[in-house]
Parts: sequence; C-alpha cells; structure tokens
Amino acid sequence: MLALRLTRSARPAVQLRRLLVATASAGTGFLLLCTLGHALGHPDTPAGSALRLAWCTVPLAATVHFALAVARTDPGTRPRPGLAAIGLGPARLMAISATTTALSTAVGSMLALLLFLHLRGDLTGMPFDGAAASFLAADIPLPLPAALTLLALAPAASSLAVALTLRPRDTRLAANSRGTGLALRRFTTTAKLQETFGAYGRFGSRQSGHDAAGRSGAGDTPPPLQAAGARAAGAARVGAGGVPSRGVSAPAPGSVPRSPVLADGPRQAPADVPITPLDAPVATPPDPPRPNPTTLPWGAALLAAGLAVEAYASRSPGHHLTLPGGPTGPAAVLLGWTLTAIGLAVAGPSLTHLCGRLLQAARPGALRLLAGRGLMEEASRIGAPLGILCAVASGAYTMAVLYDPADSSFGPLTTLGAALVAGCALATLLTAAVEARQARAATTAALLRLGAPSTALRSAAALRAGALAAMFVPLTLTVAALAALPLTP
Repeated sequence: MLALRLTRSARPAVQLRRLLVATASAGTGFLLLCTLGHALGHPDTPAGSALRLAWCTVPLAATVHFALAVARTDPGTRPRPGLAAIGLGPARLMAISATTTALSTAVGSMLALLLFLHLRGDLTGMPFDGAAASFLAADIPLPLPAALTLLALAPAASSLAVALTLRPRDTRLAANSRGTGLALRRFTTTAKLQETFGAYGRFGSRQSGHDAAGRSGAGDTPPPLQAAGARAAGAARVGAGGVPSRGVSAPAPGSVPRSPVLADGPRQAPADVPITPLDAPVATPPDPPRPNPTTLPWGAALLAAGLAVEAYASRSPGHHLTLPGGPTGPAAVLLGWTLTAIGLAVAGPSLTHLCGRLLQAARPGALRLLAGRGLMEEASRIGAPLGILCAVASGAYTMAVLYDPADSSFGPLTTLGAALVAGCALATLLTAAVEARQARAATTAALLRLGAPSTALRSAAALRAGALAAMFVPLTLTVAALAALPLTP
C-alpha cells in the first residue's frame, strides 16, 4: 500500500517516466507473445522460434536497463533524514522501489496481453479484431502458463535488477556504530581506572567487611557512603587473579590520599581501545566512485571480439541480420552485436572520464575547468548509457546499410523491436542526465550563491555536451562501418 501511495503522489515528470517504463514493458511483452504465437503456428521449426526468442532478449535487456535508470532517479524512494525514524530505512526504501518498478512493468505486460488477444481475435468489440489471426495462430488454443511466464520476465528481471543495484551498501552507519562502541569502551575503561582513585580512604576503607556485616546483622544499617567505601575497599584488597593485595590501607586522618594515577604516572588504556584525539579531523563522505582504469582495455577487447564474431558470421550462408519477424539464420550475429554493445558500455565511463581530462588540458580557464570536472564526476553515471546508445546507433546504421525493401526480414516486428531498443537507450541516457543534474544540484546552488552567472553554467553544460559528441560520434561511425563492412556483399 505504501508503494501505491508513493506512486500516486509522485510529480508529473516521475509519472511520465513510469509511464514510459510501462510502455517499454508492453512492447517487450508483445514481442515475447508474438514469439509464442510463431512457435504455435510453426511446430516443425523449433530452431526458428528459439532464435526469435533469443533476439527478444535485446529489447528485454533495454527495458530492464531503462527501468533501473528510472528507479535510481525516483525522488520518492530516496533516503532522507527522518525516514528511518518511522521505519523507512535504506532496505525498506529499496523494497518500495523494487515494488514500484514491478507494478509499472506489470501494467505494461497486462496491456501487451490485451493487445495480443485482441489481434488474435480472442477479444472483440474494438477495431482491428483478429487482424493478425493467421500469424499468431488463432486457431490453436493459447497456453496460458506459457504466456504468463513470458509476461512475467520483464517485471521479475526489472525488480530484481533494482533490488540488487539499490541494496544498502553504505558502511558509514556501521563505522559510526563501531565508533560509538569504542567510545563507550573508552569511557568504561577510564571509569574502571579511576574507580580506585582515593575512594577507599575517603569512604572508610578501614571498615572491614566483617564489621560491616556484623553491624548490619545487629540491625544497624551503614550509611550509603560507608557501604560504598567498604565495597571499594574489598575490591581493592583483591588483586589480579583473585589474590588479596597487601599494603592497601587508608591514609592517616587529615592526610591527602595519594592517587595511583598521580603517583605512578598516567595509566595507559588497553591496546584494543584506540584513543582519538580531540582535534582529529571529522570523516567526510566518500567521493563518487570513479571509473576503473582497466575498463577501457577490457571494453576495447570486448568490442574487438564482437566485431570478429560478426565478421565470422558473414562467412556463413544467410549472413543477413535475423530479427523478430524475419527468417531464421545464424545466431552469431546476435552474439557479435551483444559483445559489441557490452564492450562500448564497459568502455563508456572511461571515455567520458577521458573527455573531462582532455577539457582541462593546456592551461584551462574557469569554464573548461568547470566542464571538465563535471564530466569526471558524471562519468560513472552517464558513461554506460552513452556506450549503449553508441552500440544501438551503430546497429541502426548497419541495418540501414543492409536494408532491402524486397527482403521480408524487415517486417513490422523488426521495426517494433528496433524502435523499442533505440527508444529505451535514448530514454535511459536522458534519465541518467537527470540523475547527474540532481547529484550536482548542491554544487550548482553553491556556485549561484557565490555569484557565478547562470550563463556560465549553461555554457559549461553545452561544452560538456560538445566534448561528448566529439568523442562518441566518430567512435559510433567507426564501429558501425567496421560492423557493416563484412556484411555487405
């Protein structure tokens, strides 16, 4: 119920992003159901149906990635002060975010099922009743468990990805708890060390426990201070290991008790209790994670492997692209394109970080310095979506080069799958840009309070966009040309 209330009370921009997630889930679910319809209508070609189902993993992955980006920018499930006091800690907020994502994708899956049944002719009363009855095998009963299993893929994968990504991994709370425990141990140890400080002589340490017990047995209750002194004296006469210590007696009346701390020097705390100086610097929150420098070579290696696999697929017969809605062919094309997309996604954060460093090279001014630092901080957020968008653009370029109007491979389902993947990639990049803007909102406000003109901030944003375009547009064209080269006759 709390997830439903948060979903209903969100702002229009958040509702629009959730509606886009539902639309992407509907498109993916419809492609999966069309694959099921093709398998029902062509039981003699299971390999073709399996290849269609394998191609459907591409829009499914794009939908899951987009749903994850939307969940990361949802302000309703972001940890805020005071929420933990009412039971909404990081783990509970993560569960709410996963539930909200599951609800959005489930709505899209239900819409896909209604559209599929309408095109099959199972539902009537609307235009285009049974428009694809022959293609979707309307004469064969639809297996409901198989259809529900396919429709549950997008909600289950999206919610699982959100739960794994947004799980609480902040160790600062545990560190603070450990520091509080150490402080309590230091206080307890200091209290134990100071417990023997002159307490025995002042509170009647000559009073033996036997005399005190005798008086208490006779009905005389010793004063509280005397009772405390007797207990302290008894504890002082017992040394380490339970052996009574000798020579412990109270000072003479009128004399000043000697403190063991003052007589023998300051006592040291145990070794396992670190002493923190009062002027120690306060721990600051960790900086955002920067891209690993090893991701660039790994991304280049995966990109080269993907291009090599696509070149190998071109040597086999029927090397044309096989997408949902077209004839069957080698699955190596799908594997090569997947490796290429993963390589660009892995190398994207490092390339974005490199753009920020290049902007600050050769004696930068305030504008270039601000834009370069911004790119370096945003590299981990927008790098991977940029790489995936480059992979989608290179794939679209390859499809445009190989497009033949007479070829039946490029049908309506192929167009739907390509539009779905491209739309999810672009929407994910825009959502990541929104997340980066939210992350630097405090910095922008501080710059405005210091007197920075708003035109300078807009110029820095335009400079960042230009630097990214100068880096990724040639890279996309190069990858697209290399991918299309072995596939052209």
